[in-house]
Amino acid sequence: MFAETQNHLRILKLKPRAGWTAVWHLWTVLIPRRSITGRLVRGQVWRRHDGRRWIYKKFTAYR
Repeated sequence: MFAETQNHLRILKLKPRAGWTAVWHLWTVLIPRRSITGRLVRGQVWRRHDGRRWIYKKFTAYR
């Protein structure tokens, strides 16, 4: 099973995702970026990597 999965990854030229890619972390954006909904975000935002690109989400302050 493991060898078969590795073979599929090799054929499709995919890399297994690292553990940190599924974690949202707080990030300060200096240049405006597009969020999940397509709107521009700036300042502090939530950010994570989906394996191909960075995904941004609006940050609301802790209360």
